[in-house]
Amino acid sequence: MRKGIDRGSFRTYGWDGLIKILLIGNSIVMLTPIVIMFFSAFKTNAQIFQSPFSIPDFTNVKSLLRVWNETDFLLYMSNSLIVTASSIALILILGTMAAYAIARYEFRGSGFILLFFLAGLTLPLKLAIIPLFIQMRDFGLIDSRLSLIFIYVATGLPTTVFILTGFIRSLPNELEDAARMDGANEARIMWSIMLPLVRPAMVIAAIQNVVPIWNDFFFPLIFIQNNNLKTLPQGLTAFMGEFGTDWGVLFSGLTLSALPIIILYIALSRQFINGMTAGAIK
Repeated sequence: MRKGIDRGSFRTYGWDGLIKILLIGNSIVMLTPIVIMFFSAFKTNAQIFQSPFSIPDFTNVKSLLRVWNETDFLLYMSNSLIVTASSIALILILGTMAAYAIARYEFRGSGFILLFFLAGLTLPLKLAIIPLFIQMRDFGLIDSRLSLIFIYVATGLPTTVFILTGFIRSLPNELEDAARMDGANEARIMWSIMLPLVRPAMVIAAIQNVVPIWNDFFFPLIFIQNNNLKTLPQGLTAFMGEFGTDWGVLFSGLTLSALPIIILYIALSRQFINGMTAGAIK
């Protein structure tokens, strides 16, 4: 009996140790490029190529100052902030309304509408870039932030509706029934009762969409030619010359561009974890 317990404990601790090793290894693989990028922002071109893994002199901020003062980095970042914030706001507003209607109201065609949204997960919009470009040209949206916002909302809604529909369906109907008995209308129920409960899932949907929107290079390259409207990924290519590249300046720009997403993720990490574990707790 004692041997069986010892063997079981050994197996449990063995699996736990293996999982911890895998997680630590995965963390190292994920964090190494970020650390190298951060270190390279404080190095010269020669130092980057001669000792890419060495710890730099953090007082050497020449590249950071050049990015801040001698380039259009602030303009590119403001464009990315406008496009990303507008897209995420529309995705969450429209996605929450659609998911609530699909999850809570029984009507003919609700299943088809959900499948219609889910079909967007299987159809990469980049394959339709030519008809999409023609459509945006006919609407007069070429060289406009609206073209990017509309495209990002269209690509983000399927994931958002999928996440929020499943989460809303897991919530008890008694909450809404009690609110209706108290005289609350449907808009009040959604705003005051359901929205606070769905907030963790909304954070998951926001993080799921904000990273690809912020980092997207393809659609700005196609639809934006005006330098005053370029987003960060597109604008950072200006730091690369035809015959040479100042890698310190480029890595400084990459580091500064990654900071908003890292800060946002850290700020919302608690909500993100709550949303990921809410289904299991229920």
